[in-house]
Amino acid sequence: MAHPPHYGGKKRVAIVGSGNWGCAIAKIVGVNCKRHPEFDDEVRMWTFEEMINGRKLTEIINSEHENVKYMKGIRLPDNVVADPDVVSATKGAHVLIFVLPHQFLGGLCKKIAGNHAPGCIAISLIKAVHFDANGIVLISDMIRKGLNGMDCSVLMGANLAKEVASGAFCETTIGYREEANGKLLMKVFNDPLFHVSIVKDVPGVEVCGALKNVVALGAGFTDGMGLGDNSKAAIIRIGLMEMKKFIQSHFPGVMDVTFFESCGVADLIVTCYGGRNRRCAEAFVRAGGQKSFETLERELLNGQKLQGTLTVKEVVKILKAEGQLDKYPLFKSIYNIAFEGAPVESMLATLGCFELQQVVLAKNQFGDVVSRRTVVYYGRAGDRRAAL
Repeated sequence: MAHPPHYGGKKRVAIVGSGNWGCAIAKIVGVNCKRHPEFDDEVRMWTFEEMINGRKLTEIINSEHENVKYMKGIRLPDNVVADPDVVSATKGAHVLIFVLPHQFLGGLCKKIAGNHAPGCIAISLIKAVHFDANGIVLISDMIRKGLNGMDCSVLMGANLAKEVASGAFCETTIGYREEANGKLLMKVFNDPLFHVSIVKDVPGVEVCGALKNVVALGAGFTDGMGLGDNSKAAIIRIGLMEMKKFIQSHFPGVMDVTFFESCGVADLIVTCYGGRNRRCAEAFVRAGGQKSFETLERELLNGQKLQGTLTVKEVVKILKAEGQLDKYPLFKSIYNIAFEGAPVESMLATLGCFELQQVVLAKNQFGDVVSRRTVVYYGRAGDRRAAL
């Protein structure tokens, strides 16, 4: 077992990322760094520079203490300083908090490596996973390798950014490898209204945070079809079972109890009711499949990124290669609806309905079909209801 890092003097904390989740967590971290004497008061937050009405975003944040693009109306602590230079933002840091789209990690880690304090540790708040030719890659492992073996924990939970920023009570989970680092990070994040639990299960905590975005697409499809909470509850239950099966088959050491932490069932529930993946999936259905997810992302998310669509593509690729896709009917159906043109009603047919049919409603004078309706027949024999 590795020895916990030795920190001399006050510990500097830096945040890499300043979107809505980055700003929400910066509000908590800034307060905690002033509250705990072992931390340096100043928290540097790397901010991708943008021009907002002729002004630099970093200048707006540092003068008005508000990210007017990604977290409008929420005041950041005065000790959180936006910095457009990632090298400057992370210089001498003892704790690095990564909270940005994972696509940017490679280039940033090259700039950060060696710039931080000796014994520095990292934590990922990125709810995604990466995939390469060998299969699934944890974001925490990408950070660890990109920063020369640095220990990297993860934080995931039922944490909608706007609610966290507004001070609504919630819970979250930190997955750690080294207990000393888990306890230190708990001090960085724990707050009376942001309750942190720590578990020694990095892959379980981390992959839950990615796969719940896939299930949220299914929840959005049910909303788009105008179905009720009973239907969505079924999607959530089936989704949790498929998440658990996938995670434990690829990471056998993941504990059952992790799925009952905030990073598991709680994050899944809140994402299926309030997250961006659910929102875009509902809009996809209401647009009749005429708008792609890329278009909806641009129209609805104000620069934020969808993760569920990227994740389900890679998950299906892995399951196909393993010959296991048919054992994951929800994941398979969500993929087929999003990318293969399958009717949204097919999700219900896949999960429990007896039969899905295309019923002809009208033909033109030449005998060509001009109108169809998808009908789901389900239930026991004799129970035939045209549900959709």
